[in-house]
Amino acid sequence: MASVYIPVQNSEEEVRVALDQLPRDASDILDILKAEQAPLDLWLIIAREYFKQGKIDQFRQILEEGSSPEIDDYYADVRYERIAILNALGAYYSYLGKIETKQREKEEHFILATQYYNKASRIDMHEPSTWVGKGQLLLAKGEVEQASAAFKIVLDGDRDNVPALLGQACVEFNRGRYSDSLELYKRALQVYPDCPAPVRLGIGLCRYKLGQFEKARQAFERVLQLDPENVEALVALAIMDLRTNEAAGIRKGMVKMQTAFEIYPYCAMALNYLANHFFFTGQHFLVEQLTETALAVTNHGPTKSHSYYNLARSYHSKGDYDKAGVYYMASVKEVNKPHEFVFPYYGLGQVQLKLGDFRSALSNFEKVLEVYPDNCETLKALAHIYVQLGQTDKGQDFIRKATKIDPRDAQAFLELGELLILSDTGSALDAFKTARTLFKKGGQDVPIELLNNIGVLQFERGEFELAQQTFKEALGDGIWLFLINGGNKSSNDIATSTLQFKDMQLFHKLESTGHHIDLPWDKVTVLFNLARLLEQLNDSGTASILYRLILFRFPDYIDAYLRLAAIAKARNNILLSIELVHDALKVNEKCPNALSMLGDLELKNDDWVKAKETLRAASDATDGKDSYATLALGNWNYFAAVRNEKRNPKLEATHLEKAKELYTRVLIQHSANLYAANGAGVVLAEKGHFDVSKDIFTQVQEAASGSVFVQMPDVWINLAHVYFAQGNFSLAVKMYQNCLRKFFYNTDSQILLYLARTHYEAEQWQDCIKTLLRAIHLAPSNYTLRFDAGVAMQKFSASTLQKAKRTADEVRATVAELQNAVRVFSQLSAASNLHIHGFDEKKIDTHVGYCNHLLSAAKVHLEAAEREEQQVRQRQELARQVALAEEARRKAEEQRKFQMERRKQEDELKRVQQQEEHFKRVKEQWKSSSHSRRRERTPEEEEGGTGEKRRKKGGKRRKKDKHSKSHYDNEEGEADMMNEPEMEDEDVDNYREPQTMGNDDAEGNAQDLLAAAGLEDSDAEDDMAAPSSNIARRRQALSESDDDEPIMRQSSPIRENSADMELSDGEIREPKTNGDDGSD
Repeated sequence: MASVYIPVQNSEEEVRVALDQLPRDASDILDILKAEQAPLDLWLIIAREYFKQGKIDQFRQILEEGSSPEIDDYYADVRYERIAILNALGAYYSYLGKIETKQREKEEHFILATQYYNKASRIDMHEPSTWVGKGQLLLAKGEVEQASAAFKIVLDGDRDNVPALLGQACVEFNRGRYSDSLELYKRALQVYPDCPAPVRLGIGLCRYKLGQFEKARQAFERVLQLDPENVEALVALAIMDLRTNEAAGIRKGMVKMQTAFEIYPYCAMALNYLANHFFFTGQHFLVEQLTETALAVTNHGPTKSHSYYNLARSYHSKGDYDKAGVYYMASVKEVNKPHEFVFPYYGLGQVQLKLGDFRSALSNFEKVLEVYPDNCETLKALAHIYVQLGQTDKGQDFIRKATKIDPRDAQAFLELGELLILSDTGSALDAFKTARTLFKKGGQDVPIELLNNIGVLQFERGEFELAQQTFKEALGDGIWLFLINGGNKSSNDIATSTLQFKDMQLFHKLESTGHHIDLPWDKVTVLFNLARLLEQLNDSGTASILYRLILFRFPDYIDAYLRLAAIAKARNNILLSIELVHDALKVNEKCPNALSMLGDLELKNDDWVKAKETLRAASDATDGKDSYATLALGNWNYFAAVRNEKRNPKLEATHLEKAKELYTRVLIQHSANLYAANGAGVVLAEKGHFDVSKDIFTQVQEAASGSVFVQMPDVWINLAHVYFAQGNFSLAVKMYQNCLRKFFYNTDSQILLYLARTHYEAEQWQDCIKTLLRAIHLAPSNYTLRFDAGVAMQKFSASTLQKAKRTADEVRATVAELQNAVRVFSQLSAASNLHIHGFDEKKIDTHVGYCNHLLSAAKVHLEAAEREEQQVRQRQELARQVALAEEARRKAEEQRKFQMERRKQEDELKRVQQQEEHFKRVKEQWKSSSHSRRRERTPEEEEGGTGEKRRKKGGKRRKKDKHSKSHYDNEEGEADMMNEPEMEDEDVDNYREPQTMGNDDAEGNAQDLLAAAGLEDSDAEDDMAAPSSNIARRRQALSESDDDEPIMRQSSPIRENSADMELSDGEIREPKTNGDDGSD
């Protein structure tokens, strides 16, 4: 065993002290050390041995005595040992301050440590070990920057100082600079390879933070090789195994955690992870014990935060939200920023949301969202909170973001549909359908609640078949399918009204025949909605059976009683309906819905006093917060004010004011309540404030039209009533007709009566009669409609007979209507129950007499009208004959003009044909004359012609006489005029007249024309000095020719010109003649 030897003063003897047998009382050792004036290093060795044995008091006693002023004075020359003792005391108190949980004691320990380090510095301010101790003290206090400065002082003097390297590595790790920390740990290990195991633990932690998990695992395993009982390494390896999320890894990790706990039961990290494990196994008692122990043994903020979080989760899962909130809050306080540990913020937000503290929950979830901006659960929670705070748009934005981040999150689409269901039913239905599809794709069962919501929305949108399929899908197989598919038809006497609503023998018979009647509680609502749908489809018999099935299994389901009562009420069985409502009240005598319905039924049963008491009880049952009960009470006051009995103006005003007060109270509670606003408008209209009431009705109509959940025909009717009261009959008619078409499919006799009254007041008698006849067709037993129809016929007849001018057809129609009116009144007079319908027999007889009087008067009017009609017919016949004669004359005149025009066109056509024939004849003459002339030409002329052609090819042209050129142009222009297809009569006559040209002019211009055409004599150019002789010869030739020769000679230059054009231009132009120069 290890021993130390204390030298005896003034002797060579030594006192042997076995370190494993140190006395319990350190005073004995101190006495020896002091008496023998033992070296201070022995003091330090013995104190360290006491510390290793866990004898902290003895350790502290020896070191404190070794640092006393007496010892300092005696060992004034010994510096290093004195500094070592002081540094040991400083390190001890630094450790105490680090592990202390109470703040006051912590500060006291740090003060003592600071004092010892300062005392050591006064001995030698450059001692590295003192600066290393100060750095560790500052690091324990959390003053990272100052600690780094202390370590750097040491490293500046000795860059291989291992304690300083390790201290600086801790500083860099706390700063988050894991790479720098890792390099420092490596340097320390290189400088001193025999470093203790915790150095490699630091290396493993750095590797882990850097994501180098395999190398981190190797480092932790190396630590365990060096120190098999190193708790920190065991915990680190256990955490790595747990993070694999595999069953084998989790088992290994828990084994290591358990080993660490057995080695050192006060390791807070191990305690927290064990508590987390037992939380998921449901052993909350162990969770609470372990976390409380962890909180007692640690003062590290993040570790305590985890401990509080585990404790809070345990209480949260048990439903103790108050304690859970306290511990969540404690966990949050131990964390400086949400990024360090965000889970307690999420848990605290959940608890606050559960407790209704929406503002605080919003703040905590927003902090979670800062750390994880794409966390769908947080987004959904924020969406719910914003909806609760009335910020629906923000809530929808958050839930939409969640669906975009994770399009496969069926729950997100489900919550989106629930948010949209009040504002956008179409989008809500789409979201629900998407959620259903995702559930099916994921292989999960579609929640019944989801299918129920889809069915309800389809029901509200009028998609009844789809809604029925969805409800059946939600219900699945069961006895209800047998009942819906007609299995109930086998039961006897099911058609009677009493059995349809109250009898349960049907189900007992089904059970006796072997049918299993079971209705799970989660399908009751779906079955109720299916029955409600069957009501809408007019299958009230099957609906009543389903309602009774619900009551057979769940007799306290009040809504089923109320729906059965509603069916009975629709069949006008008021007494049975009241009985069913009383059955509902037996379940809950203060049910506001049942009381309100009972009050309404009592009103219909004309039991005004009971109705008032019942409606007041319904309002009191909810402390005036139930809008329906308050509205029903307001309606009672309104109906009491406008009853048909003799009105008391004062009492009427009182009831109207009370009704207005009740409607206003509802509007104060729920400003968007359309029924209350409609009631207020009715009261104002009764008081004569038509403009204000019209504005209210218009706003209510607009609001109701924008919602598929609200059907309010009353507001349309009231608005039409206001138009009627203001005398605006056309708008009133349109409003009644729109209401009748939109809500009642043109089948409501009461609205038809309103419409007929409007036509009556507008003196539109025929429309009034037609409308009343439609109403009678719908309600043939309503004698009031028949009476009104008779009055309308009578009024129509009287107004027609009073007209100053009337046709025989009108008088005949009047007679027919009077006969119908007499027939109607006679039928009413023959009825035996006139007083039941409110008719007076004498009054009906008066109407019959008046109609008969009008019939007798109408005969005279009819004869006069027929005579006048005969006269009018005769005048019309005479006018018709005159018109026919005039028409015949006009047609004859038009025929004559047509024939004249036709003859004129035929004559014109003949003239044109003659002109064409003449033109052809002249053309043939030109051709024959030109041919003969060419044959008679002399060789000299041929040479002259050839020379002329050559001259033309050489580009030499003769200058033409201005007069001859204009004459040639004139001839071409006139020839063009001859080719026009149509000519006026006057031009044709001129053309036929023989026109001659003066011989002198013709002969004088002939040579010029030949020259212009390039066909003149070849010698003419040399003989220009004697033009007059040529002219004379031509005149003589012309005078000696026969009758046709002038024409040939006159046309020959043109023909020659044409021949020349054929040679020069390569195309033949038809000759043109001038009307002034031609002859027949």
